[in-house]
Amino acid sequence: MDTPTPTPATAAGRGERISAAKIACNACPVLCQISEGRSGACDRYANQAGTLVRVDPVILLRRNLASNETLLVPFAPRSGDEGEQAASADAAATAPDWNGDLLLADEVFITGVGSSTTYPDYKPAPFIVSSQANGVDLVTVVTEGIFSYCSLKVKIDTDRFLGPEQANIRCKGEVVGHVTTAEYGSQMLSLGGVHHLTGGSKKEGRITVEMMEALGNKRSVELTIDGGAQIVIQAGRPPVVNGVEESRMRVGCGSATIGIFAMQLYDKCDEVVVVDDHITGVLTEHQAGRCLDMAPSGIQMSGRKSTPGRYFQVANPGTGWGGTDISDPLSIIEGWNPAVAWPGLRLLMTSTTGEHASWYVLDEALRPVEQPMPEEIRRIVARIGENCEPSLTTVLFLAGAGGSLRAGVTDNPVLLTRAIKNALVNVTCGGAPAYVWPGGGITVMVDVMRMPDNSFGTVPTPAIVAPIEFSMKLSDYRAMGGHMDYVRSLQDTLRRGAWHNEGAPLTRTWEPMAGANPWPLARPPLLG
Repeated sequence: MDTPTPTPATAAGRGERISAAKIACNACPVLCQISEGRSGACDRYANQAGTLVRVDPVILLRRNLASNETLLVPFAPRSGDEGEQAASADAAATAPDWNGDLLLADEVFITGVGSSTTYPDYKPAPFIVSSQANGVDLVTVVTEGIFSYCSLKVKIDTDRFLGPEQANIRCKGEVVGHVTTAEYGSQMLSLGGVHHLTGGSKKEGRITVEMMEALGNKRSVELTIDGGAQIVIQAGRPPVVNGVEESRMRVGCGSATIGIFAMQLYDKCDEVVVVDDHITGVLTEHQAGRCLDMAPSGIQMSGRKSTPGRYFQVANPGTGWGGTDISDPLSIIEGWNPAVAWPGLRLLMTSTTGEHASWYVLDEALRPVEQPMPEEIRRIVARIGENCEPSLTTVLFLAGAGGSLRAGVTDNPVLLTRAIKNALVNVTCGGAPAYVWPGGGITVMVDVMRMPDNSFGTVPTPAIVAPIEFSMKLSDYRAMGGHMDYVRSLQDTLRRGAWHNEGAPLTRTWEPMAGANPWPLARPPLLG
């Protein structure tokens, strides 16, 4: 049976009318029947005077060529649009004037935020927009994806012990992810994913999708880790671990800290121990200390000696010194060799961030006695802290672009996949650059901080709704069997809106956006 070709006039494009007062929304598998004046279960579509409308505005990016700054601009308003939302007085006062002049079409980019979806999969994407940049004919396919196969990879810059690897992470009591492999100076979490969204209880799926939407939209979420910490995380903000806000990311492991600051510590102390959950460093045994001809101190450390001056497992993981569970640094020193150590030996013990530091001098019995830290040592400890970057939470959205997305681009979806792998297509999410993973399929990853605010939504299947755009040369789009009958100029697109919802009121808004992202239509190979 042939698949019908949709047109702007079909009932499927506007929502099948159930009765005089209801419309069936087919933008996701839920198929809500929406009464007039009400919205669907996702709060993204509504019945306005018998017309199915997208509640949220479509976000456009505009490049200010004079300053290379990227700004958000609204749809050019059309008189008589009942759904048009006026910009706030504050935003209007600060936003740049724009009269809709699109003679320089490469200044405007339509994002997938608020654009609507291709569901039920056979429909072309809501916006397939032609434009020009530097004389090159381009096309951008714009849609919102409904993602069940998606997750968040969260990087938390801290040495604090958050929980054992593979430990379950819970939100409101439900398992929503797990702790994964720690990286240098950071703890890593994997949150969401298809098994939590669809493979568990209904409550688990609902809480998982709510958690993912909140983090994607740069809001805070409270999580607990089995056998570990209670944390509050938010993209672009320091994590809060057991009620304490983190401030520093370590400069390096204990061994690296020894090496970096060995020259500054030389001649000012006789021994330095940098406490670290992973690799604790001891200066006089370390290669740096040997190269400086430092005399052995006779210190005897706990833990497992790796190479000279590098010790593993000196303590258990925790929220104390250097990401260990200790509050007394002397607890990791087993003793001193009386044939080597001497009374008056000066010992500095510090953490990898410099947040914890103590100064000791050995007495006649070779016992370390804490004393006031000399100013010159205090300055070096402060330098260690100065070299620590701020502790932040980074949230990366990771998703597989499946059938509905690819079918919205071309009737032969594998050609889109191949074109992306051959670097013929630039993939963005809300205009932000997306990393496409190697291997099969279209697996994209994007930093949510680079996306417009409120880029993510949900549907109660449950699944995440997120923007995605595919930009390429018009000739490449034609060659991959793209939906050429639905290609519209930028001017026509702004005037008429999405092809399958033409005539529905358009909303507009002004929002600020940082200009750090590269312009989506100016990246190789599009203009190469």
